[in-house]
Amino acid sequence: MTIPYPNIQPMPVIAAVTPPSGAPRPRVTFLGTGYLGATYAICYAELGYDVLGFDVDADKIAKLNAGEVPIHEPGLDELLKRNLAAGRLRFSTDIAETAEFGDVHFICVGTPQRADGMGADLSYVEASVTSLAQHLTRKALIVGKSTVPVGTAEWVEQLVGKHTPTDLGVEVAWSPEFLQEGFAVDDVLRPNRIVVGVKSEWANGMLYAAHKGVFDLAATEDREVPLVVTDFATAELVKVAANAFLATKISFINAMAEVCEASGGDVTQLARAIGYDPRIGNRFLQSGLGFGGACLPKDIRAFQARAQELGAGEALRFLHEVDLINLRRRTRVLQLAAELLGRRSGPAGPDLSGTRIAVLGATFKPNTDDVRDAPALAVAALLHKAGADVHVYDPQGIENARRVVPELSYEAGIPEAVTGADLVCVLTEWADFRNADPVTLGELVAGRRVVDGRNCLDAPLWTQAGWEYRGMGRP
Repeated sequence: MTIPYPNIQPMPVIAAVTPPSGAPRPRVTFLGTGYLGATYAICYAELGYDVLGFDVDADKIAKLNAGEVPIHEPGLDELLKRNLAAGRLRFSTDIAETAEFGDVHFICVGTPQRADGMGADLSYVEASVTSLAQHLTRKALIVGKSTVPVGTAEWVEQLVGKHTPTDLGVEVAWSPEFLQEGFAVDDVLRPNRIVVGVKSEWANGMLYAAHKGVFDLAATEDREVPLVVTDFATAELVKVAANAFLATKISFINAMAEVCEASGGDVTQLARAIGYDPRIGNRFLQSGLGFGGACLPKDIRAFQARAQELGAGEALRFLHEVDLINLRRRTRVLQLAAELLGRRSGPAGPDLSGTRIAVLGATFKPNTDDVRDAPALAVAALLHKAGADVHVYDPQGIENARRVVPELSYEAGIPEAVTGADLVCVLTEWADFRNADPVTLGELVAGRRVVDGRNCLDAPLWTQAGWEYRGMGRP
């Protein structure tokens, strides 16, 4: 039966359905145990579900089954060990076992930018759905969680129809994720909304049952979790639209930083002043190096590419400028470094040879080990390319950074990184860096010069300690 759209219910009342496995509540699987799938699998076991995580990477599965989280995410290690011990959670490389186990199968694989363009590479989605569908022996619900171009759910439905017998009645739904790295555990257990795109009452009921643990936890904590029940296309668009909006807000304040640099204004005070307007708000108005990570950059590019395919490319032309503003902030750090070191820039950029630069930060944000499209690491590579001897320290991202940019020097701590440095660049706003003592560091460096790439330092404190300070969009 077709259900009406839209349906927004802060306290949903949905008809109960019996899981095809006969279990009291749906048994759930998560295909893909990267950042997204591993976090969801562990947290859903914590909510009391019987969970199986699947991946083709045998090493990753072995580590998870041994209680080792392959990513850094606060709180996740303890939850993994607890739920493995409780018997609610396990991981497998056997797709037949996964198909037999689950009532609701969440697709959590990566959708990276294509090598030949800006669009999303859906090959991992296709491989996981096809493999799962070929092994299903009873009715099940396949739910996309990966961030995908609009229209993917309909395509997945066609794949399922091609690879499963019609009489099984396998259905497809879409429920985007909204995880923030560093806060992902809370984002799963205590989301600010749940969005589901479904075509039938059965799919709606199964997805409600698969999320009931979230609603029950909210009830015990006297909270409400809004549920948005909608169509496939809208559910797919929610995530990319949200990411596009956030990216735009970040690039807007960084565009204002460029104007402030040209006019003598202070973008931190500007942001504070406009952020008091409740229509604007102060979140994501922190100017600096801009956004990075595995989501925002590739998602806004894929969104533009898909809109172009749909004939709506003109509507998203502004996202191209959002992307350009974001990338310009990285080269701005290179310019500031050259100014502080007294090096002129030629047609090929500044020559920083003979200088030693400490880079504090490699991850794209604090409280993660993720260096994918990290502005900090990109700037470190630019400084190295300009001839500088670059020494990097990050509390969690060193090993990942070393694999991506092996030509840099990596240090075990802040003192080791800054000792003998002519310039210090703070490029990720870890608490260790924000709270560092400029007097103590000043005794280790060769020159008291600092670029605050995240506007996270106490500028008066550093200048009082004798440092020549440069922020982003600040006088």
